[in-house]
Amino acid sequence: MGPSTSIAQLKGVGPDSARKLASLGITTVADLIAYFPRRYDDYSQVLPIKQIVPGAVTIQIVIKQVSGRYVRRGMHITEAIASDATGSVRLVWFNQPYRERAIRLHEPYYVSGQYLLRRQRFAILNPSIELVSSFPLNTARIVPIYREAKGISSLQIRRLLQAVLPIIDQQPETLPDWLARDAQLMDRGAALRAIHFPDNAKQLSQAQTRLGFEEVFELSLASLLNKYELQRDMTISIPFDQQLARDFVAGLPFRLTDAQRRAVWDIYKDMAKSQPMNRLIEGDVGSGKTVVATMAAVMAMSRGYQVAFMAPTELLARQHAETISSLLEPLGMHLQVTLLTGSIPLKQKALAYKHISQGHAQCTVGTQALLQEAVRMPKLALVVVDEQHRFGVQQRKALMAKAGLMPHLLSLTATPIPRSLALTLYGELDVSILDSKPAGRQSIMTKICSPNSNSSIYAAIEEQLQSGRQMFVVCPSIADSETLQIRSVEKVFAELSKGAFRKWRIGMLHGKMKSDEKAQLMDAFVGHTLDILVSTTVIEVGVDVPNASVMLIEGADRFGLAQLHQLRGRVGRGLHQGYCYLMMSDSSAPTERLRALERSTDGFRLAELDLSLRGPGAIYGTMQHGQLDLRMASLNDVQLIAKARHAAQACIDRQLDLSNYPYLQDRVTRLRTVTNLN
Repeated sequence: MGPSTSIAQLKGVGPDSARKLASLGITTVADLIAYFPRRYDDYSQVLPIKQIVPGAVTIQIVIKQVSGRYVRRGMHITEAIASDATGSVRLVWFNQPYRERAIRLHEPYYVSGQYLLRRQRFAILNPSIELVSSFPLNTARIVPIYREAKGISSLQIRRLLQAVLPIIDQQPETLPDWLARDAQLMDRGAALRAIHFPDNAKQLSQAQTRLGFEEVFELSLASLLNKYELQRDMTISIPFDQQLARDFVAGLPFRLTDAQRRAVWDIYKDMAKSQPMNRLIEGDVGSGKTVVATMAAVMAMSRGYQVAFMAPTELLARQHAETISSLLEPLGMHLQVTLLTGSIPLKQKALAYKHISQGHAQCTVGTQALLQEAVRMPKLALVVVDEQHRFGVQQRKALMAKAGLMPHLLSLTATPIPRSLALTLYGELDVSILDSKPAGRQSIMTKICSPNSNSSIYAAIEEQLQSGRQMFVVCPSIADSETLQIRSVEKVFAELSKGAFRKWRIGMLHGKMKSDEKAQLMDAFVGHTLDILVSTTVIEVGVDVPNASVMLIEGADRFGLAQLHQLRGRVGRGLHQGYCYLMMSDSSAPTERLRALERSTDGFRLAELDLSLRGPGAIYGTMQHGQLDLRMASLNDVQLIAKARHAAQACIDRQLDLSNYPYLQDRVTRLRTVTNLN
């Protein structure tokens, strides 16, 4: 028996159990060993009965009497009297009639559970109980609690892990000896045993550190290898044209922020090199990323090269094409911006293909339609990918494959990324941060609302509409659900149209509508032939309507913090004060993330909180997060990340031969395809 042994071969695992374990991702012994606890209950301190106090307790006792009975409504109660040399205590189980038959009187037991007051008498309620042994599984220790499936309990998983302890102890070291020694890490086999069956809190902490370090180290090494490999590629050098940059800035209807100027200079220096740029522009909502990207694009276009600008939605692609065209117009250079999306008519699409393949379309803005084989870009020198965490690795590689040489890459994200996450997941990218907003941009006033306060909120919104402003209303779903009590786009649209805002022009927008319908609705809203737009999160990123001053989010407690911040950024983008109302689903107390959003408009601070509340998936996006396998590392542990990052760089400097470490080589090879671009 070894790590590759099927879980079905373990004693006590039949076909039914094997299917249920497979639903948890456990099909082999290796999967079982890597199935880490989600939390722990500390029952390691065994006390005499006379010393226990309300809360979690563990005692070593004998049971002298036990009885069971049915009470009202068919509930069964089992009661036992447990005793040691210092006293006695009641044990109570609800709806566990087998307890009476299973308990052996006068045998020594460990009992762990919550000692609580019930009906004016103290008792240990629904405790775990097992005969005293040298290796208890669910009492008298720090007890691991696992994610369960129907028919598979944490106790069953612990029993299976106990059965494979000899295999756990034999797990080989996966890191170089010098690295484990320098980083003062626990042996891997010892760490795996301790993560499942820790002897004490210190040992558990050491195991978590070791396994968390390994996860971050593997990611960091993968991203650094990608970075250095990219630096060996050759690309087109695009010299900096100072006069062109000055002319572009002079034609802008606003002044660049210092952060934008720094980012543009970083880009120009990168593009002048013969190694491909790989830069991420990270900026909060409204920080001016599109202008920075256009300044990069114009430098390439002026030299006769092509630029591909990829957006996550047709709505955003269309808007980017219009924005870039308007920004280029003052230059008077007749630089052609072509829109290519899946929904444009076939005749128009064929013409676009022709212009692109002949090099006449200097800037092509589109969605995944840019990846189609029919799209040829012979002079492609720069790729701009907006909201880059929304695209998979293979999609970005397909876009880059359209050039003979590796083009320069500029990634944009409006989701502020905590430094720890950026170092770990975007390690191969150079990062420029737009940490200031354009002059005159006001902070958005945010308020949490209960459904009971509709009338006062609607009155405040009415004032905005009377003043000529517009409103977004965002709902969690398109249609009503039989299982979830949520306010849908269809329901809210019907209510507002017939109720409080019936005199205003209201439109409805959602992802299932045809592209031309969505475009017409957005045009109507931008052109102010609609006053209110009721929508799903299809308007989350990039949509720019300067006259919109109100964002009403229905069921705000059902959205993530990062998403709420993005939605809020859709208003207050012009000269007018922006307002965001976070309407709760019910009258319960607001969550911590809603309170944070009400207090702060600092996207970077909110991103740190979102990371701590929901993990890296909240920011990195769902497409690749599941493959990152961050089960143990805390990305809030800046010291651990710095340590792992340093160790990864040391491996590069030492030219570590990964073939000598098969497990590490396999992990790093897989992660290189996940972390970013190569």
